Amino acid sequence: MLTELRIQNFAIIDHLELDFGPGLIVFTGETGAGKSIIMESLDMLLGGRADATLIRSDADLARVEGTFKLSGPERAAAHEILKREDLLDEQNYVTLTREVRREGRSVARINGRTISLALMKELGEVLVDIHGQTEHLSLLNLHAHLGLLDRYANVESQLAAYRKTYQGLLAIRRELEELRAAQLDAERRTEMLTFQAEEIEASRLKPGEDEDLRKERDRLANAESLANLAQQALTVLDEGSSESPASTDLIGQVVQSLAKLAQIDGTQKALVEQSVTLEETLANLARDLRNYLEAIEFNPKRLEEVEERLDLIRRLERKYGGTIESTIAFAVDARKQLETISTAAGRISELETAESATLANLSGQALGLSQKRKESAEQMSKAIEAELDDLRMAAARFAVDFQTKPAADGIPLPDGTRLAFDGNGLDKVEFLVAPNPGEGLKPLVRIASGGETSRLMLALKNVLARADQVPTLIFDEIDQGIGGRVGGTVGEKLWHLGRAHQVFVITHLPQLAVFGDQHFQVQKVVEQNRTLTKVAKLTGEARTLELAQMLGAVSEGTLRSAHDILQSAQAFKTGKKTTAD
Repeated sequence: MLTELRIQNFAIIDHLELDFGPGLIVFTGETGAGKSIIMESLDMLLGGRADATLIRSDADLARVEGTFKLSGPERAAAHEILKREDLLDEQNYVTLTREVRREGRSVARINGRTISLALMKELGEVLVDIHGQTEHLSLLNLHAHLGLLDRYANVESQLAAYRKTYQGLLAIRRELEELRAAQLDAERRTEMLTFQAEEIEASRLKPGEDEDLRKERDRLANAESLANLAQQALTVLDEGSSESPASTDLIGQVVQSLAKLAQIDGTQKALVEQSVTLEETLANLARDLRNYLEAIEFNPKRLEEVEERLDLIRRLERKYGGTIESTIAFAVDARKQLETISTAAGRISELETAESATLANLSGQALGLSQKRKESAEQMSKAIEAELDDLRMAAARFAVDFQTKPAADGIPLPDGTRLAFDGNGLDKVEFLVAPNPGEGLKPLVRIASGGETSRLMLALKNVLARADQVPTLIFDEIDQGIGGRVGGTVGEKLWHLGRAHQVFVITHLPQLAVFGDQHFQVQKVVEQNRTLTKVAKLTGEARTLELAQMLGAVSEGTLRSAHDILQSAQAFKTGKKTTAD
């Protein structure tokens, strides 16, 4: 519900901060005081048109901000939107802000972050329904009618079972579609996949072998140079020449000299140990060089084999994925596809049998769902017409129109026909009304606006209160064209509606206003040669005085009448009597 509303520089409102509670909230005041301006600001906050002409003349921007408490059925829907957009800051509250600047630019924010107007509207529809001049009402959304009827009919469990079967059917049909498409091209695909799998498998690829082959190729291609370099190192190290003795011989001489030195100077034994270690290291190096030299292979044939193998690997990698690993995986997948193709005929037969069985099951569930909907639609129509009778629209009629559509691949019925279906069943529904005798039933979305429409919406809202999950309802023209007696009945119904929703209403009828759980007076004043809108929350004598003014010139009689209708409304609320009494 809406807990706080802040308006700044909007039309004749300079600055306004209002706190709201649950139940029925009424706004009263003279025509032109600014009541509808407050409603216009709310409409803008919820994604409606932002008009720069509404900015107060001495300001650069107008701002409207509302804080909503999430505590009812709307909480899950709001959380889904906020989480999807990464905007969920608090579990129990959300703040919407709308600004319009002098140059015409409009900015929308949720929890302080700038968002698109479409997102603002999407969240706004979860939080508030406005009925009045702006026609921002879910009941006028044709796509919402089936959901409202289903919640009224309490078919949640039936609908969930149907949707589970429906999703199973979709899965079967998706697999069938894929298998049939594959079967149409089976021969060509079989030939191609077999060739690809056999080509890869025949190569007997091993992960990492390309790197080993490249190293072997480098050794084979440079065998002569490697042998020469190794021999040169070995000659210097261990073989020597007539001109130059071997390094190992020279180091041997060093060891002998240092050994004699250490016999004389015992402090230099470490030098002997270092020289011996060096002599052993050079001997090991010479041995390893000889082994390496003996292993060098002068084999042009092997070099050619290695080059051919690397060329094959590169070619397969280019065709099947870029690496040896991905090429091997390609072959595995090809074999799986071949297996699928070979078993497709049998699988298609299995799936076709499953499809028929699932359709038959779905048919029973859909027909049961439709029957429950139609029974509930009759009950709902009678209940709405009874509400309209209370509201002095005894001749008005209400009905729910059910439509189905034939489809070759639809749900089979007992008579052999097939009907189109979706995740909600067979039915397309639309609410129809006939406000006046002789007009005939017409779609709800086409009815004219005004007080008659407001009463119709009130009747719908009262009957659908349990089904309607939008927490806050706003009625801007509810008392248009009705008198005090009907106004009292409207007040009763609005108060009842306020037990399940937060309800805002603008009214000129004191017989309606007395039912408010909160009563706000809207006044237009002039301060420092500027026209301003002021709003005050009325209680006690101040409220009685406002009701007396709404009845006529303030006098002892109007004050007594105001007191009497307050008492009567209080008695109704406590269950002692009704205003009709």
